[in-house]
Amino acid sequence: MAERLEILLLDDEPIVGKRLKPALEKSGCKVEVFENPLEAMDRLEQKRFDIVVTDIRMDEMDGLQVLERVLAKWPQTKVIMITGYAMMALARESMEKGAFDFIAKPFRPDDLRRVIAKAAKALGSSIDFNTAGSKQS
Repeated sequence: MAERLEILLLDDEPIVGKRLKPALEKSGCKVEVFENPLEAMDRLEQKRFDIVVTDIRMDEMDGLQVLERVLAKWPQTKVIMITGYAMMALARESMEKGAFDFIAKPFRPDDLRRVIAKAAKALGSSIDFNTAGSKQS
């Protein structure tokens, strides 16, 4: 994968996208942020993303439903689940349904970047977040 990793970030809390998008873009990723899961699903019908990062607890549709729909349409996409409800049962269920990894809020952008680097490696790509993160914009 010579081109930049394409990431869809879905969280119904606007602050999450505002904090994470710049951190991931600084690392060379192309990021699209959604707060509404239905809008994110529409976008996923149009385009395949390398990685989808989704919150589990949302009103219109939960992250497990997002996971199932993403993997049904794009089985090679790596899905990373995030939640403020750090419940092991949900983590286990999301992993059983094919999630690549699970991260509990609160977390730092670097925590997510490490998980994304792991997903990138699984996709046959590599991101050097240490180098990318140390550049001054």
